[in-house]
Formats: sequence, structure tokens, C-alpha cells
Amino acid sequence: MAASQINPWNLISGILGVICLSLTITTGILLNNLLTKQSIEPTTSPVITEIQEDCCSCQERWIGNQCNCYFFSDEFKIWKESRDFCASHNSSLLQIQDIDELNFMRFNKNFYWIGLRYSEEHRAWLWENNSSVSEDLLPLIQNLDSKKCVVYSSDKTAFDEPCENKYRFICKQQLT
Repeated sequence: MAASQINPWNLISGILGVICLSLTITTGILLNNLLTKQSIEPTTSPVITEIQEDCCSCQERWIGNQCNCYFFSDEFKIWKESRDFCASHNSSLLQIQDIDELNFMRFNKNFYWIGLRYSEEHRAWLWENNSSVSEDLLPLIQNLDSKKCVVYSSDKTAFDEPCENKYRFICKQQLT
């Protein structure tokens, strides 16, 4: 007979347990949607929008950061086509100058062609403007195949890939 009686505290505990479980599941779903939305739409970050308004005026679909404008392509092109596209927009493939630039890119999860190439003349990896690469920013750059081009992702990873492969690309236009 005692087993068939429902203690009010047991009932309250059960209800609270169900509510807690529901809230946990809802929070998980909301967080997953938020993180997925950020990786799909990196250009809508409030931080990036605020920086753009304060510093520079960029073309439509370009993002401003530290008085530079960036174009994150949705199109896939080979390295040379990517470089030519950037040049036709008065810019160059991305040249990473400092840690702030790396942090700016943290919202993007894709791999992109960047403006890094191997110079046979200097026997070194150089940016398109012939400036040297900071090994603090890209520490494993010397391990890359000098006959290939470089793709980069926001997790600070650079890979060598055949230049004829198609990837998205990032153009950078320096306004200062």
C-alpha cells in the first residue's frame, strides 16, 4: 500500500526533472543553430560591422577591418584565376600581416587561396608584394611544397595544394 501512494515531493522532483531536461535540450538546439549560423554567415558578425563603420568604406560584399577591405569569395577558382580576380578589383590575394588579422578571420571555416608563393630567386616563401612571411603567424610554412600554392583556414592552418585545384579565395585591399 505504501508503494502505491505518490509522495508530493516525488511528483515535484519528477516534474522539475522533466523541465530541466527540456531546458537542456532547448539550449543545445539553440546553441547549435547559433554556431551553425555564424559559420555560414561570417560577414554578419556585429564586431566586423562595427569595425567597418568606424574605419573605412568598402565596396559592396567586402568587409572592413583595420582600414583594409576583404572579399571572401563563394566561388571556387584556381590560384591564378583567384589572383587575377583580386587584381581586377584593385586588391591582392590575402597577405596576413599580424595576429589581429588572424583573429578577424576566426568566423570562417572554409579553406581559401592566399597570396603566398615560393620565390625561386630568394629561395623563400613570399607574399605577392615580395614581403617575407612571419613564421610566428605561419610557423610550418617552410615544410610546404614549393611547387604548390597555399590555402589557409581560420584555424591557422596552411596547406600546400596543386595550384590547379579550385578553392575559395580572399582578396585584401589596403586602404591606408
